Amino acid sequence: VQLQASGGGLVQAGGSLRLSCAASGLVFTSYVMGWFRQGPGKEREFVAAISWSGGSIYYADSVKGRFTSSRDNAKNTVTLQMNSLKPEDTAVYYCAAGKSPRFGGNAGYDYWGQGTQVTVSS
Repeated sequence: VQLQASGGGLVQAGGSLRLSCAASGLVFTSYVMGWFRQGPGKEREFVAAISWSGGSIYYADSVKGRFTSSRDNAKNTVTLQMNSLKPEDTAVYYCAAGKSPRFGGNAGYDYWGQGTQVTVSS
């Protein structure tokens, strides 16, 4: 199983980035897909999770209204559109796949990608 996250970069505060995660080696529609991030000196934290159908999406309070997650089951990809970025959004962003994860937390994810760096300058 491989989860390949991409789309990170350097952006000014208020800007936007779109992250993508390409999955292979698994039955994509059997998995909830999650986004997590780990900032400098911080623990990894939940960002968003999207159900297998895309019909249910959960966001951390810190990103609600600014970030949007979606998935394309035909292409085995999940995206995270990040708008109105803030310096505190600076982190390595990871995608993860789990069959029965606990929404809002790290538990229950079976596979993790390698991460992509997002840096927001003030």
